[in-house]
Order: sequence, then structure tokens, then C-alpha cells
Amino acid sequence: MDGGGRGSGKAGGFVTSRDVARRAGVSSSAVSRTFTPGASVSPGTRKRVLEAAEALGYRVNRLAQGLISDRSILVGVLMANMSAPYMARQLDALSRALLHEGMHCLLLNAEESEAGGASRLISKILEFRARAIVVMSGSPSSDIVRECMSSGVRVILVNKRIDNVKADTILSDDVAGSRLAVRRLIEAGCRRPVVVASGAGTLSITRRMQAAVETFIEARLRPVVWAQGSTSYESGVLAARETLADSQVDGAFCVTDLMALGYLDAARVQMGRKVPQNLRLVGFDDIPQASWQNYDMTTIRQPVDALVAGILRAIQRDPSSTRPVRVVLPVELVERGTVVSRSYTNLGT
Repeated sequence: MDGGGRGSGKAGGFVTSRDVARRAGVSSSAVSRTFTPGASVSPGTRKRVLEAAEALGYRVNRLAQGLISDRSILVGVLMANMSAPYMARQLDALSRALLHEGMHCLLLNAEESEAGGASRLISKILEFRARAIVVMSGSPSSDIVRECMSSGVRVILVNKRIDNVKADTILSDDVAGSRLAVRRLIEAGCRRPVVVASGAGTLSITRRMQAAVETFIEARLRPVVWAQGSTSYESGVLAARETLADSQVDGAFCVTDLMALGYLDAARVQMGRKVPQNLRLVGFDDIPQASWQNYDMTTIRQPVDALVAGILRAIQRDPSSTRPVRVVLPVELVERGTVVSRSYTNLGT
């Protein structure tokens, strides 16, 4: 457990448990027991050790303690596009929940476009003896996931699936959410709809897009499908410019709120559309910006708290259990001002 804050034990170096032991007049093992929850140590020894530690500015080396106890407090998190509102919200909630449970987040930026990048990052996390790895971005190989699991490291896949690997999996109900969005647009009277997606090809993007198209076709409507570029605000702007050149387009489902914000801004400012009078729009994710007054956007909400609870459940499940955790996150339609029913009148043109 050596290491910690800088103090007077060494000039310019870290104070160690040996420094504390010398000052307190006890053994190094007594210092270790003092800072190990539940370990036996006499009140007098504990008092001397704590006083010496405070005087020297000693802090426990939790990494070393985890190696000794074979119970790491580190949880690796692979995530890309961290500036995107929904990803930032997930990271904020997850890191706070881990801290509350006595664990710490080891964050690595996973560039989704980099071939084999996720597998290389997981290899790096293994060097830190992490307790678990949460894969929120990237597509690791089945081999590296199996290596983790054989080493006793939990792998939690968020909105991903890897064939022939029994990893813990958290999935949003993308199909149900897309169907809710499309049915709401149809109910509002849309007859020339657009489905807006990116070219990322992730599991969530693909499932949302396909479910939306299928639901429109079931209603005897044939949507225009726009699927290009990154999953970004700018792609939403481009999608609006290109699809709203058709004056008959009267509804849009965007597979993420971030793209929907770009689409909505371009529709109003650049294409002269009035929302919801002659264009209805539904997004997906319910990011904070969706409720801002200037957007007031109808969207599909998937609960971040349920996502985090599922991840914690997977991390903390009984090590002897061979049955992986499977969680499907519920979704709901959040009604706001970008969709209005056909029964509404006097909306203007």
C-alpha cells in the first residue's frame, strides 16, 4: 500500500507506509492493518498510525491495495464522442455511481472509426488489473473479450452484441422507441416522411433506422431515407437541406436528438419551414437540449439511471454465476412542441 500524498517523509517524493511506520514506532504491517477495513489493530496503535499519517500527509495507494486483496477498484470505460450530449450525460452518471460504490472510472477515448482500436484499448485496461470493462463505443473482437472473461474481468457491452460470447449486455429498446416515434408522426398526419440517420452503422443507429422504415411501410407509407456522415448536429443540418428541398416532406424521424437539433435549426432558418405547422419532427434520446425552449422537441426517452443500474448490477453480480446479465432499457415518448395532432386547427401555413 506504499505511496500517496507528498509530505515530509521524503524530499520531493511520495510518503510511504514505511515512513509512517517509522514515525509511529510500529511495523509496516500495523500500518497496513490500520488502513484495511475490518482488520484487527489495537486502539493505541491505530491512534499513533493515524497521527503519523496525518503529520506526513500520507495517502493509501489504492491500486497497490487492490492488487494485494485481488479486488480492483478500477472500472475501465471505453467511450467515443464524449462531447456529444447523450454520451456526456451517460459518463457523468456512471462515473458518479461508481464513485458512490467505492470504485473509480478509468476512461479511455475509443475512436470508433479506428480498426481494432477497441481491442487495443481493452488490452491496455487489462494492464491496470481493472475489475470490469464497460464498452460504450467501439467494437472489440470476440478474442479480447474472451481473454478478459478468462482473467476474471467482467465485460459489459452497452448497445453492442458479439457473437458466441457470453458477456453482460445492456441494450436500449431501439425498435420499440422507433416504432413509438413513427406512430406519433403518422397520427399527426405525416404522409411524406423522412428517416434521418448517420453512416456510422452502429447497432443502435441501424436498429432505429430499420425499425422506423418498417413501421412506415406497414402503414403504407414509403419514407425517404437519409443516412450519411457522422452522428452529429452538422449531419442533421445537411440532411435537412437535402431532404426538405422536396416541399412535400411533412415529417422527420431523426435517430438521435443531436441530429434532430441540426435538422430542426436548418428546417426553420435555412429552409423556411414552420414546425409543427408544416413539418413534424421526433428525435431519440431526450438529451437536455431537447427540452430547451427554442427546441421544445418531441423525442424518445431512454433512462440513464436504468442504464447505470444495469451496469452496476453486471459489475457486482456473484462471481460464481456463469449466467450473464441481460438488460433491455425501457423507452417512452416525450411529447413536446415539434409534433401536433391533425385534430389541432388554426396552426397557420
